[in-house]
Amino acid sequence: MWTPLLFLLVSWQVVAQVPLPEPPFLPQNASAGASPSSGGIPNPQWSSLLGNLLYFYEAQRSGKLPSAKRVKWRNDSALTDGQDVKLDLTGGYYDAGDYIKCTFPLSFTVMSICWGATDFGKGYDLANQTPYLDDMLRWSLNWLIKAHAANNTLFVQIANGDNAYWGGDQGIPSPRPSYQINDTSPGTDAAAGTAAAFAACSNLYANRIFSNSYSGPATLQNATYAATLLEHAQQLFTFATNASGGLRVYQNSVPEAGKAYASSGYGDELAMAALFLSWATNSSSLYQQAQGYWQQYGLSNYNGVFNWDEKTPGLPVLFAQIAQANPSFGGNASTWQTVAEKYFDGIVYGSGPGYQTHGGLLYYDGDSNDASLNPALNAAMLLTRYVPLASTQSKKNDYWNYAKAQVNYALGNNPMQAPYIVGANPNSPQNPHSALASGGNNISNINTSPAQEAYILYGAVVGGPDKYDRFFDIRGDWPETEAALDYNAPMLTLAAMHVLNDTVDPFYTSLKAGAYDSKKPQGMPCDAAYTEGCGGPQLSEGGQIALGAILGLTGLTIFSLLAWWGMLSLKGQHELLY
Repeated sequence: MWTPLLFLLVSWQVVAQVPLPEPPFLPQNASAGASPSSGGIPNPQWSSLLGNLLYFYEAQRSGKLPSAKRVKWRNDSALTDGQDVKLDLTGGYYDAGDYIKCTFPLSFTVMSICWGATDFGKGYDLANQTPYLDDMLRWSLNWLIKAHAANNTLFVQIANGDNAYWGGDQGIPSPRPSYQINDTSPGTDAAAGTAAAFAACSNLYANRIFSNSYSGPATLQNATYAATLLEHAQQLFTFATNASGGLRVYQNSVPEAGKAYASSGYGDELAMAALFLSWATNSSSLYQQAQGYWQQYGLSNYNGVFNWDEKTPGLPVLFAQIAQANPSFGGNASTWQTVAEKYFDGIVYGSGPGYQTHGGLLYYDGDSNDASLNPALNAAMLLTRYVPLASTQSKKNDYWNYAKAQVNYALGNNPMQAPYIVGANPNSPQNPHSALASGGNNISNINTSPAQEAYILYGAVVGGPDKYDRFFDIRGDWPETEAALDYNAPMLTLAAMHVLNDTVDPFYTSLKAGAYDSKKPQGMPCDAAYTEGCGGPQLSEGGQIALGAILGLTGLTIFSLLAWWGMLSLKGQHELLY
């Protein structure tokens, strides 16, 4: 159970975190992202981007905000969370564009960021962003500690996910019910996923590096906090594997959680938790246990995306990292290299289920429909992390170049000439789907009320374009414009990597002002939010002019063009998900 001693430990750790800079880092106006820097390492533009990406998380904070808050338009909110179960469950983060708090995607986000900051943490140091990384992680982890209210209890969601409220943070409706898993109504995936987050972050705070091939952890070491996180990781892993209610996906115990974040299985979370715990506790038996989960749950058969639900693609990389770092665990690094490279070759050389859009974005039908950038950036993050472990120089080069191309796409090297990070550049999205930032309160008229977003959600990675590389920048079009905690996670690690070794500015500094406006597609999108555009791709005004010019060609050419366009239209009638 929660004890007064542990409470004092956690409270003290809040005071003991890395001191925040004074004056604080604040995002610059978007126009600064159109001015090339003088280069060098650390590159000022990459450093600024890393800072903006962390700043986004402060905009998503729930609970009582500190007096030194940087996001001045945010207010204290949801101060009664947990009262229905007589606990303090205030704090944490609002998951995306609305006001629910969800443990499952948050734990993935934190795990990903801590893993990235363990390998490439010196990028945070060089950019002077380590204090904000520490602040962001503690705001997450201290809430997860609250949510882990007893050894066999974990709160997995606060408030229901019906998205009925669209307004500011001072009018959030109540009640906000608290949903839990426990010994008799367990959630193997949620418990194991949170254990993995605690263990990964314990490794970061304890300075447990995987390899000298990486830059090493950010300098935020704190042995006492690392021990606290490890204790929670061990308790949750025991809960995940030994609950009297057996093994089950958490939405079977908490159906409400399945509305937004239903889990497809728990084998990957069990393996991920066992792996991070094996490194945290120097346990070869846990490493072998993770290999057993890999076999037991047939994880080698999965070749899809890496995200909050599917951790499988990250496992071979972590298996290989640990096997290389400590051969006594009994892992075979070359075996895991083979597994990882089979997956990565499928992405880079085109034999996997993902494919590149015409503009070059890695796209998975189904998984990419609701947030196209997320699978691509997660793949880029894993590829870049794996480069030092790759078996040949050719693969090192190919993996790096592919990952860099995905990052450049997200930062403006795409048919829309739009960097998909709010506030980064004048061509960035102007209408993120965010009840916090919009300034409106009319859910039936969110696109025009107000006409201009009230606040700039600096650093938010939006969902991204459709499979035809079109981005409509419509506030109500949540598949394209919503921001979420997990969307920023891979970009954070990628930006830290680039701070370390890239003298060249992010791509968006080369974009001309108004570039996106000249490319913006006509009409409406075709996705889970809108069906108006489902007749097929629509040409921009410039494209329509070009098509008109082409109509002067021969009849045969016209016939071929129309046939091609008809095929595209048929492809456009893809099935809507959700």
